[in-house]
Amino acid sequence: MTEFSQPKRLGFFTRLLDEANAAERYRLATEQIIHAESYGFDSAWVAQLHFREAEGGLPSPLVFLAHVAARTSKIRLGTGIITLPLENPVRVAEDAAVLDLLSGGRLEVGIGTGGTPSSFAAFGLDSANRSDIYDRHLATVRNAWAGHPLEGGDALYPSASHLNDRVWQATFSTWGGIRAGKAGDGLMLSRTQPRTKEAPQAALAEIQHPIIDAYLDALPEGREPRIVASRSVFVADTRKEALHLAEKGLRGVIDGFIAKGHAVPGDSLPEIITALDTHVGTPDDVIRSLEADTTLERATDIVFQVHSVDPPHSYILRSIELIATEVAPALGWRKLEPQVERRVALVR
Repeated sequence: MTEFSQPKRLGFFTRLLDEANAAERYRLATEQIIHAESYGFDSAWVAQLHFREAEGGLPSPLVFLAHVAARTSKIRLGTGIITLPLENPVRVAEDAAVLDLLSGGRLEVGIGTGGTPSSFAAFGLDSANRSDIYDRHLATVRNAWAGHPLEGGDALYPSASHLNDRVWQATFSTWGGIRAGKAGDGLMLSRTQPRTKEAPQAALAEIQHPIIDAYLDALPEGREPRIVASRSVFVADTRKEALHLAEKGLRGVIDGFIAKGHAVPGDSLPEIITALDTHVGTPDDVIRSLEADTTLERATDIVFQVHSVDPPHSYILRSIELIATEVAPALGWRKLEPQVERRVALVR
């Protein structure tokens, strides 16, 4: 098993699911990212989801990140992910190029095929064709960034060839790992994945190590691996407080979780926490839980989110603080001085 000795980067991820209207969700998420930057987080990532208020609050991640870029100065800003088959690829290339300029070169572009059939229907597309559409759109985006003439002869302005080195592909499968590796892109691993009925208690690492293996095997020689491991982490000052908030949030999503193909071995809170691959509790609880996750040893970027616990905003801010001041340092992280290039080191 390959492990990496280079410093790891620490990230904060949000699906913008605070219990509020859209405008308030955007305000709170912006405040959370600003807070993460102030505590030394290296990156902030936002998810794109169309239409479903209860599942995600943001259809336009690049627009939102432009707003965040104006309120921050150092933290890198990533999409986790843009559902590329549903987008006009030339507009994605243009918007990303402009955002990267406005942010001072801080954009990271996470992309994926998407998975909700009704969303495709709303865009006049068939989700059965999403892989083919994805491949075509990604080729167009890459060519545009590279400065190649588009159909009709025009070329992208402003130019953005450097963005081809900041693409991350999200996947649940070894095939997706191969695709990302062959392209020399980053690999994005989810906070959780469905278990089979035959192995309902399989550890997340058992599912994700083969994806990493496939990615590394396909990566061109000399190309540095980039692997994001997203994890659901909620840290509170007391275990009682953490578990109380976790139970409320996790039980609210478990039915939908099962409907999407996940096998849940039981109905107790510890069983649900395990089934949803959630790390929850005091700093010491979470440190022990994360240390058992062997996938993190192979990641170059570890990105924490509070979903599906979905605690109130003030608890999210406190969780960010506890991760930066207690959890991450226990795993070897040291906040770098402002004048030094910010590379978060979760060194084992």
